[in-house]
Amino acid sequence: MGAERVGRGRLAVRKFALLGCGGVLLAGCASMPTSGEPEAVNASPNEPLVRVYAAPPKANARPNEIIDGFLQTLTGNDPDYSIARKYLTAEAAKSWNPESLTTVLEEGPKTRALSPVQEQETAVSYGYELSGESVATIDADHAYQPEAKRYNESIQLVKEGGKSGQWRISEPPVGVVLGESDFQRLYESVNKYYFASNMAPAGDDQPQPPPLVADPVYVRGDPEPPLADVVKALLAGPTSWLDPVVSSRFPSGTALRKGTKELSPDDQKRLQVPLNSKANGIKRDLCRKMAAQIYFTLDNLAKPSGIDQVELLRSDGESSLCVLDKAGALALAPDPAGEPDHQYFIDKKHQLVRMPKNQSVVEPVPGGIGSGKQQLRSAAVSRDEKWGAGVSGDGSSLFVGGLYEGAELDKAKVTSKAAKESERLTAPSWDGRGDLWVADQDPKNPRLLWLDKGQGDPVEVEFDRQLGEDGEGRIKAVRVAADGVRIALLVEQDGRTGLRIGRVEHRSNGGTPEIAVTELRAAAPNMEVSAMSWAGGSRLLVVGKEADGVKQMRFVQSDGSLPDVTSLPGLNEVASVAASENQQLALVAHSKDGIVRRAEGEDWKLVVKEGAAPVYPG
Repeated sequence: MGAERVGRGRLAVRKFALLGCGGVLLAGCASMPTSGEPEAVNASPNEPLVRVYAAPPKANARPNEIIDGFLQTLTGNDPDYSIARKYLTAEAAKSWNPESLTTVLEEGPKTRALSPVQEQETAVSYGYELSGESVATIDADHAYQPEAKRYNESIQLVKEGGKSGQWRISEPPVGVVLGESDFQRLYESVNKYYFASNMAPAGDDQPQPPPLVADPVYVRGDPEPPLADVVKALLAGPTSWLDPVVSSRFPSGTALRKGTKELSPDDQKRLQVPLNSKANGIKRDLCRKMAAQIYFTLDNLAKPSGIDQVELLRSDGESSLCVLDKAGALALAPDPAGEPDHQYFIDKKHQLVRMPKNQSVVEPVPGGIGSGKQQLRSAAVSRDEKWGAGVSGDGSSLFVGGLYEGAELDKAKVTSKAAKESERLTAPSWDGRGDLWVADQDPKNPRLLWLDKGQGDPVEVEFDRQLGEDGEGRIKAVRVAADGVRIALLVEQDGRTGLRIGRVEHRSNGGTPEIAVTELRAAAPNMEVSAMSWAGGSRLLVVGKEADGVKQMRFVQSDGSLPDVTSLPGLNEVASVAASENQQLALVAHSKDGIVRRAEGEDWKLVVKEGAAPVYPG
């Protein structure tokens, strides 16, 4: 099992500790503008290893100091926002919901007084405007959504208790608003895990348990998110985007036992999780599946060395519901990506070849698809490495064949009638169910196709084609995640190719399969992407460039955010890339120099000088 599977929890985001006011950042330590041009509230200029502390309002603080202090508390160590509420009126403190929305701006929010400063002396109410350029939002599900637009919101203050009272905020902003650097310091990307709910068995003989699907969310923590908060997010259920294709094994209403604020493994790496009464009567098999969700969500977050065992407790906080160790968790939720034995690519003779993982011994694959009788320009190998699929050299035909001696290459499963070779079939992709996907780029008849176990007749997949302002989007590349419920597409629209992630929904109409890809969303909104590959539970490796930038290779999150390591050592003219969802395996790329490979922490190394279209199984 790879790093993502053994510790399927955390996807680190760049963290910054920030400095203000001589080393400790206190509310009210920076003055706020009260008139004239708006100015940014730079809550935290970048300096390492300094935490930010919030402070309550001072007596007789002026409106600008109240606004200043309130915004500062949103960037400090105020996890339950109790200090922030001290800047609000009693009524506003009760109704304000900081968890409803987090708005991330390029810089700290800029403020502008809506009335002349002189009026503060006699006024009993006063208004400010907050503004900035929005980068993203985090919703009540903790889900990240890129959002580039102008942010404007008004804040109203009143003198609570009349003219002799204290200034307080009566109309606070919706949720929390802060700058991008503070967001990166305060929030961490975490993978919650849920079971795929619409998965058919991957094999015909023995049904396999459904895989766990990564659901990336952002949880607040300074410097790390508390494990209890992560479990609360898990128990609250999947994000609304993923919810239609996954399910949780926790009974409805299950929560942590009342009063549980901290969770921590003991010195034997055993973690006890007390639940409320909703879980008291669950059966052992269901309990173990619940424990597996917790195990994979928390393992890589638990410092310093992870978790070896999860025990769920009844609502009395003492009696055991079930115990699950690492081996049990892996048995209940097998990795759909598997542990590949080989890496594959198309050699100079246009035939499919393979290398033992992380070795440089190249050999043809067995069976008709590796015989060289049919020249190929791209290929894919099933995750169990028993089947191969290849697109002919001219892009017109898709062939499928067994990867064993004597296996014949059947007639083409899919054909494209596009006039130009560049507008015919994309490279194929196998999902964790053992099904095969490919797209036809024909401008006259663009299609996304699914083949049951690679052997069935092609089924046209529904998807929203109206992706751009100037007409339909056209699929240029397809990669299905190992879990089978998420798909990555390169979509050309409005003259630009972007990366989108869709949700795969399987239905049946009188026994006839109906497949749909729904709610496509941008995963690298600021990049034009030319190549991509899944590289973890919710991470992708992409090749592309931002506007006016140079082409680069970097990791992106499926939700559109950036993980810790954002760019990789450069390569010359990268045409395609391959990564395994097992993050311990090397990256492979087709560059101007040939087929190259890079293990973690190493430089790119040449494997062969001539070759193209590298892939891992999938």
